[in-house]
Amino acid sequence: MQLDGLWTVHALLALSSFTLGNPVSNDPLAAPRVFVSFKELRSTGTAHHFAYLLNTSDYRILRMDEDHDRMYVGSKDHILSLDLHDINKDPHIIHWPVSERRRMECLVSGKDANEECANFIRLIEPWNRTQLYVCGTGAYNPVCTFVNRGRKPQTSMYLQMAQARGRASRAAEPSAVHETLGLKEEIFHLEPGKVESGKGKCSYDPKLNSVSALINGELYAGVYVDFMGTDSAIFRTLGTKTAMRTDQYNSRWLNDPTFIRVHLIPDSAERNDDKLYFFFREKSSEMGQSPVTQSRIGRICLNDDGGHCCLVNKWSTFLKARLICSVPGADGMETHFDELRDVYIQPTQDTKNPVIYGVFSVSGSVFKGSAVCVYSMADIRMVFNGPFAHKEGPNYQWVAYTGKIPYPRPGTCPGGTFTPNMKSTKDYPDEVINFMRNHPAMYNAVYPVHKRPLVVRTNVDYEFTTITVDQVTAADGNYEVLFLGTDKGTVQKVIVLPRDDLQTEELVLEEVEVFKVPTPITTMKISSKRQQLYVSSVVGLTQLALHRCDVYGEACADCCLARDPYCAWDGKSCSRYSASQKRSDPFRRSRRQDVKYGNPIRQCRGFNSNANRNTLEMVQYGVEGSSTFLECQARSPHAVIKWHLQRDNSDRRKEMRSDGRVLKTEQGLLLRSLQPSDSGMYQCTATEKNFKHTLVKLQLVVLSSRAVNSVLVEGGGGLVPSALHSSSTQWTPSAGQYKDLLTILSQPEMSLINQYCQDYWQFGDPLLGALKAKDLKELKEQKKPRNRRHHGEGEENEEQEEVET
Repeated sequence: MQLDGLWTVHALLALSSFTLGNPVSNDPLAAPRVFVSFKELRSTGTAHHFAYLLNTSDYRILRMDEDHDRMYVGSKDHILSLDLHDINKDPHIIHWPVSERRRMECLVSGKDANEECANFIRLIEPWNRTQLYVCGTGAYNPVCTFVNRGRKPQTSMYLQMAQARGRASRAAEPSAVHETLGLKEEIFHLEPGKVESGKGKCSYDPKLNSVSALINGELYAGVYVDFMGTDSAIFRTLGTKTAMRTDQYNSRWLNDPTFIRVHLIPDSAERNDDKLYFFFREKSSEMGQSPVTQSRIGRICLNDDGGHCCLVNKWSTFLKARLICSVPGADGMETHFDELRDVYIQPTQDTKNPVIYGVFSVSGSVFKGSAVCVYSMADIRMVFNGPFAHKEGPNYQWVAYTGKIPYPRPGTCPGGTFTPNMKSTKDYPDEVINFMRNHPAMYNAVYPVHKRPLVVRTNVDYEFTTITVDQVTAADGNYEVLFLGTDKGTVQKVIVLPRDDLQTEELVLEEVEVFKVPTPITTMKISSKRQQLYVSSVVGLTQLALHRCDVYGEACADCCLARDPYCAWDGKSCSRYSASQKRSDPFRRSRRQDVKYGNPIRQCRGFNSNANRNTLEMVQYGVEGSSTFLECQARSPHAVIKWHLQRDNSDRRKEMRSDGRVLKTEQGLLLRSLQPSDSGMYQCTATEKNFKHTLVKLQLVVLSSRAVNSVLVEGGGGLVPSALHSSSTQWTPSAGQYKDLLTILSQPEMSLINQYCQDYWQFGDPLLGALKAKDLKELKEQKKPRNRRHHGEGEENEEQEEVET
């Protein structure tokens, strides 16, 4: 093994180890300032992973009840009641499987035992202060029941015993456990004798999304109501009003929809005007064209009773419009993100005008991408008050309806602002009902605010799947922080800042790897009061703090440049910012925060004066003719890195640029075939927002190959063959000779090289495949350098920053 080969291997291993654990992204906007891996997340203490092994999966339904401090979770065969402060603190668990007979019937029908023939909970709605209404798929036979949730959480002896045993491997039947203990569960249990059919409330197939809203004792649900999954409908059941649904097998109303969200939004102070909005995507096809996916927003009046001649027991106020989320091109063509994935309704002080956030992806295979679009209720109402879509002409194309619109206007609620004398939709004229049946769609589409997406991702290996939003008060104003779940099991924290020219600036503050196994995020709920985010997927449930201020760095400049509205410099560290902090707090005067501009020159004056003087100077050795790697990486992906060299016996500094021998990478500087003139002081600086600070000062000493070989000859007791100096002869040092070289060089990277050589002598050349894969992985992990999005705690030689004037 030649010396040159040894140093080249070191450089290659250093370069390759940088990519371990990093998300792949070609989009600079998608690069988070900090990437927190699953392992690092656990070490921060800012996350709680639900730790009870219940032999279950599919934690899809989350229902947050902040009044009771509980989170109700629906999964496969289980209903959970968890503490919002700590999801692992005395959870209450109901095991609600199907009977063995029902499971066998499901299997006989050709369904999968694990993915379909179980009771997947798909609906959890609060019935009153002490009861929940819960529905599950029931192994392709939907069932519903009531759950007693109690008023105050109490300790469950069953779970205490499970904890004492280490962790429950599966949830036993609560009734059996309490029979053994002679106790009766009073806090969280199924109400006996109240199981009823779930048809029209919950889909048969667990893979088909269903949505629901329980309002004044009436259950409104978007579901598939048959075993085969072909009859989709928006249903109203329960309560005292007439059971209602959409027109059956009418593709103009619903065409193979995927239901996403349902939400009640009032139109005015008059309650009769209240409307329920459904968000979904469906297939749409024109004559001679293949079906394409379109995103929709539909609505119905809560007091709709159907028609009296046609549309009996069917909605007579159902309307729908298309939701557009697209990027306009220079040629006038739009790039559409046409597949709606999730919707978040951000409440405002005006309950009639919430802000609507939608997550979209691309349904085609041309490219992969996601976008977030924001809609206003004013624009939505304008579309629903506009022209209706109508099909006519030789090609049977959609056009705007230009004929006479009957009175009252189709879609108007009875007894409302515009129809005070009509108490029911059964009072509507036949022409209104007939028009509604044939014209449920609006001609105009709903475009997002400013006619463009708020966030766009393309050329990345992931898609957004879900969204939730938090309103945060910072020192310089109020901000909305977006939490975006991905199909890779990560959550991105994003803030979008307005600019003076109506443009926006998007900042990805951090990306957190929530689950150990990459799995799509299915649901997220946020509690602003508790500063917690609850994230679920097929494999589990995690409670996550909204902020991890210390991961941005230990200097004021790091904290300021992060521009996280949750965090501020308190004079000693980057810590949680609170707008209501008491005036008596000793750190109040030292707080530094600048979300809008992130200007550390102005904010951190006085906190970085000694930074450069405290930058640690290191010494690194190289051997003439070999290669070496000088490591330097900025915390921020937006910083510009420059290298300068000040040679020995020279006062001038020269900027290093890539050429045949020098390769600049994001992780540092690779020098090939070292020469004596490469010796000198190397300085690595980072510049961001006109703030320049030194990251690394490194003295490189290049040893001549002749001197190194001479030392090896002396250290080996004259046993080194005379052919050592022949360039045509390969020489492999013995263990004793190598240790002498190791002592002389005293290089920080020697631990890595030492491990390499020990494995070389024991197994042969690992790069030729003789070393086992796991040994090579351990070799790489032994020296895993810091990268710009992956910072561990307690790093040695922590760099300091300062303003250079």
